[in-house]
Amino acid sequence: MIRLSAMGDVAMTIPVLRVFRHTYPEVELTVVSKPGLQPLFQDLENTTFLPAEVYGKHKGLGLLQLAKEAKKLGVDAVADLHGVIRSKIITSYFSLQGVSTAAIDKGRSEKKALTNHPETLQRLPSTHQRYADVFAKLGLPLQLKEHQYPNKEKLDTTLYSLIGKHTLKMIGIAPFAAYESKMYPLDLMKEVVFNLSEEGRYKIYLFGAGKKEVTILKEWEHQFENVINIAGNVPLAQELAIMSHLDLMVAMDSSNGHLAALYNIPVLTLWGVTHPYAGFTPFNQPNEHQLVSNREEYPLIPTSVYGNKFPKGYENAMRSISVETVLNKINELI
Repeated sequence: MIRLSAMGDVAMTIPVLRVFRHTYPEVELTVVSKPGLQPLFQDLENTTFLPAEVYGKHKGLGLLQLAKEAKKLGVDAVADLHGVIRSKIITSYFSLQGVSTAAIDKGRSEKKALTNHPETLQRLPSTHQRYADVFAKLGLPLQLKEHQYPNKEKLDTTLYSLIGKHTLKMIGIAPFAAYESKMYPLDLMKEVVFNLSEEGRYKIYLFGAGKKEVTILKEWEHQFENVINIAGNVPLAQELAIMSHLDLMVAMDSSNGHLAALYNIPVLTLWGVTHPYAGFTPFNQPNEHQLVSNREEYPLIPTSVYGNKFPKGYENAMRSISVETVLNKINELI
């Protein structure tokens, strides 16, 4: 199974692979993905992780070396869940060796229609289902409704000391995304955090990555009571352990929402110029867990699938979601 790319896209493979492991326990699975994402797959039985160092030894023609490494493991079939040049090079190598291959149908024409004619919104198949369809092409159909969630991850002494001893409800907040057009304005999110901290009923845990994000979240931690910054303090495996104990995650259309959803945590997702109908809703999260920017004010939403394209004036679309609306939804869901 090949899925490189961003953490959120890779995280969406996990529910599918859990069903695969349950449905076909006798089939050995080799996962090819970015080295730092190995903790996502740590609980999958009969699964080998093969790191793809696409900016290192596997860069360029090094992808053929990666394919040869996978071939030595006795691969009988290849499921390309990525569908980009890198994964196609690997898949082509196996195809020339007579190995069965199948690749994802990303639904580009459907998504183009969704962004070009948003006045007729139609829900597209989820990315999870598109992943499952690849396995079906290989003669290994999956029923995602049979998915089973794992137990909460164990917390070691270090994590207990980090999250603190308390009986408050635990809310995760991940305010960042790849594009600002997908981010709830930080001044408004800071107001959300302030109000939640003032209520005294919640413990708020902040998630993010990167030096700039960590700096901002550390400032919030120091400014408000009942707020703990997780970003930059623990590795991914321990972040996942903490997430598994949350009562709610508040996230953008980005990776942390997908990560929390892996543990059956309610995820409140805030959407800017993208839209849940494009197929990137966190796993098993219902419509009422999605807060979308006001489409009467911004009728061209979704302006793009990934949030990288939008007309002038749409950079402020998420300001149409009020702080009060966010707080009310949090209190409702928790």
